[in-house]
Amino acid sequence: MTANRPKRIEDLRKKDDLIVVTGAGGFIAGSLVRSFHDKGFTNIRAVDKKPLEAWYQKTPGVENLVLDVSFRDNCVRACEGAVEVYNLAADMGGMGFIERYRIECLRSVLINTHMIEAAQRAGADRYFFSSSACAYNVDLQKDTQSRALKETDAYPANAERGYGWEKLFSEIVCQEYSAERGLKTAIARFHNVYGPFGTWDGGREKAPAALSRKVIEAKDHGARAIEIWGDGTRTRSFMWIGDCVNGIDMIMHCDELIATPINLGSHELVSVNELLGIIEEIAGFKVARRYDLDAPKGVGGRNSDNTMIRSVLGWEPSTPLRTGMAKTYAWIEEQYALRKAGNKVVL
Repeated sequence: MTANRPKRIEDLRKKDDLIVVTGAGGFIAGSLVRSFHDKGFTNIRAVDKKPLEAWYQKTPGVENLVLDVSFRDNCVRACEGAVEVYNLAADMGGMGFIERYRIECLRSVLINTHMIEAAQRAGADRYFFSSSACAYNVDLQKDTQSRALKETDAYPANAERGYGWEKLFSEIVCQEYSAERGLKTAIARFHNVYGPFGTWDGGREKAPAALSRKVIEAKDHGARAIEIWGDGTRTRSFMWIGDCVNGIDMIMHCDELIATPINLGSHELVSVNELLGIIEEIAGFKVARRYDLDAPKGVGGRNSDNTMIRSVLGWEPSTPLRTGMAKTYAWIEEQYALRKAGNKVVL
């Protein structure tokens, strides 16, 4: 067990060391860039394939590159001079996306394959890969009250088709680059991250944002019912973005966790119906439920066993869902009002 405070980036790096973050036009990576900037790091390269005007966040003083890192040459450019590389780029979204677009999800294997090679060749010291709880064996997640998943439950392998298999294979790539080439790799299995600056409309949004938007729309239009995918009984845990960013930092800089997949998620398990109840309470508005039993709904239940992260880091994500959802709902409500008024918003 780690006896002292877990190390963070400021404990290992100079403020002008080059930090590269891919997927930085998106939710989690964009928040990570802002966190490093707020810590005083002055040499950050943010990379995403989306046009700059479509990035969710743009942090002042950061080098922003529009590059598709599924291509090798773009990865080489992205990693030039890097000391640390955080690869969070992927084609992904909520259950509606990853069930319908499995090929797009699988093609993300090109991103990690080219990025980790480019990072190692560029002489980077550490490399972070954002994996997912979708890498876990689906047979262990059939029941809504399935036990919390511990890191060893990824094997024997039976990951979610498409997205889950891409993540599991890419974890192995990270482990082999550490074993054979000495690159210090970090692997975090994310469990449903939510918060402001995340996707909230358009088909890639996850349940907290999708349900928030539906309640806001119903409240605005005077409607009394919203559509729920499935029967509302499926369960998940949801992690606040601030906990996620903090966890990435500590996992990346912990030598005990080199090349070792670890859960990064909350252990607060709720059903979709319970999540909607929290949102209704925040909104001060009740809705009826229309259940679409034919819609994508994913595994029966998934929760994070945090025994390992508590043991190694003496920490785990702890922001209560009600607290984080209040902030998330307020932000989506603001974005919804801006869009209704004719302003351009990032979805």
